[in-house]
Amino acid sequence: MKRGVLAAAGAAILLAGAVFAWNAVRQEREFRRLIAAGDAALLRDQTFEAIEDFSGALALKNDSMLAYLKRGDSYRHRGELSAALRDLRQASALDPTATRPLELLGDVNVAMGRYERATELYRRYVTLDDRAPKVLYKLALAYYRNGQGALAIEPLRRAVALDDRFVEAHYLLAMCLKERKRDAEAVQSLTRALEINPAFGAAREELADLDLAGGKTREGIEQLEALAALEPSRAQRLVNVGLAYARIGRTDAAITALGRAAERYPEEDAVYIALGRTWLDAAEAHNDRVALNKAVEALQPAASRASASSETLTLYGRALFLSGDADTSERMLEQATSRLPVDPIAFFYLSAAAERRRHVPAARDALVRYLSLIDEDDQKRVLSGRAADLSLRMNDPAAAVVWAQRALNPENPEPPLLEVLAEAQFRLGQRDAARTSVEAGLARDPKNRALLQLRRKIGT
Repeated sequence: MKRGVLAAAGAAILLAGAVFAWNAVRQEREFRRLIAAGDAALLRDQTFEAIEDFSGALALKNDSMLAYLKRGDSYRHRGELSAALRDLRQASALDPTATRPLELLGDVNVAMGRYERATELYRRYVTLDDRAPKVLYKLALAYYRNGQGALAIEPLRRAVALDDRFVEAHYLLAMCLKERKRDAEAVQSLTRALEINPAFGAAREELADLDLAGGKTREGIEQLEALAALEPSRAQRLVNVGLAYARIGRTDAAITALGRAAERYPEEDAVYIALGRTWLDAAEAHNDRVALNKAVEALQPAASRASASSETLTLYGRALFLSGDADTSERMLEQATSRLPVDPIAFFYLSAAAERRRHVPAARDALVRYLSLIDEDDQKRVLSGRAADLSLRMNDPAAAVVWAQRALNPENPEPPLLEVLAEAQFRLGQRDAARTSVEAGLARDPKNRALLQLRRKIGT
């Protein structure tokens, strides 16, 4: 009897074990099926279905690093970054030695603009595996976007040492080196990037800029010509060729290149704006009336559009001003100063046009706006003198004194400026100060008629 009971109990245990083992096998089989189904859905970009499958897998095995990793990646693909962070952190916690969760966590933080946190995660990755060029590149890119280009150089050098054909790494290394003013090394990196991929437009564009800035005009223009050939649908590429020729004074070559662009892209305003700029610069440099007329002709259609930019209206206003049409020039330049983003030089030319039309307050206001937008000290000093003169002409002696004092060079005060200062001081009733300014001017130019006349007016 006792033996029968024991036998029955043993059989029950064996049966229970078999059932448990069978359930475990079935559960494992279902877990794998759900993982595979989720992977397939993700390949089809069906992220919602993928998340459902991976969630089902987690219901079967809630301690699966793999399921958390894959669901987190699915959330990342959907742009649900907070949910992605939650799952990927859990995956990393379940297996701190796994590198893939760290990489994806870094990617999510980059997508959220949290570059410093991303660099921490990528650094943890390369601590575990320092032979992953892709992650070294991601680490460098996070540094670069965080404004730490200097720190990006070392991981980029390691990345290209591991994979010399990693074209994006060569390009980013060049950008970091250029940022550090290491132009010769940047050129080497860009050249290598183009050896790997000659159609890499961004690298060729940067190389052209470096060549032109370094005085290698022929090489820079060759790069721009190659870009125009590589991207024939982009009018700006051929425009850049023409403008590069214009910058080095080769006006004929510039006009030829821009003429080709006009034939190829007759509807592109950028072409005619570049033509107008080139003709206008030539007209100003050589006092060439024919070139000036061509500048007006090229710029007029683009400037007449409602969408015309501040830069376009400024160029057209300049051309009209030089051609003697101050009335229309002033209107165009007023429009130029009202379009965002404003081309600062528009205020300078508006001041000149308004002054020619004897709109003195408008001329001074535009000049003051221009002075507030520039940083070059010598130019500010010279133009402050002009602002002083305009202030005096509109009978604002207090402002004239302020601007004249800003314009004065203590080491070499110009007599005409001292005259403006003295006249403004005299109108304010500051006779002693005015007399001092007059005597300072006469000390430098004893025969200056205006100062001698002002001395008599002030009296002793």
